[in-house]
Amino acid sequence: MTTHTEQQPVGQLVSQLSEQMSTLVRDELTLARMEMVEKGKRAGAGAGLLGGAGVIAMYGLGALFVTIGALLALVLPVWAAALIVTVLLFAVAGVAALIGKNQVKKAVPPEPEEAMASGKRDVETVKTAIREGRHA
Repeated sequence: MTTHTEQQPVGQLVSQLSEQMSTLVRDELTLARMEMVEKGKRAGAGAGLLGGAGVIAMYGLGALFVTIGALLALVLPVWAAALIVTVLLFAVAGVAALIGKNQVKKAVPPEPEEAMASGKRDVETVKTAIREGRHA
């Protein structure tokens, strides 16, 4: 490499710049790839822990329902307590299913309707402006 005090031809400087830019871009891409791999590993571990927590929470919820049934069994026959808990669970599931079904209906079709309408309005505005500009 030459010192800064020497004069270098422009072609050589451009060549060096091109090489350095290429190296810089490659290094930045390598750094970005390494960062994304690390973040991906962390996200995977976090998702696994969240999934495990969800499974444990489901077992806890089941234990809660058994506890509610046992409490009801103190004042009712066991079969009646179990039936009450079961009917309540199915009722809650039914309500959740109806709400979910309505939410899915609102999401279909999966098109950005407002954005498409806005885009059409923009195109019409530009067309109108072009027409008016030609007639002026």
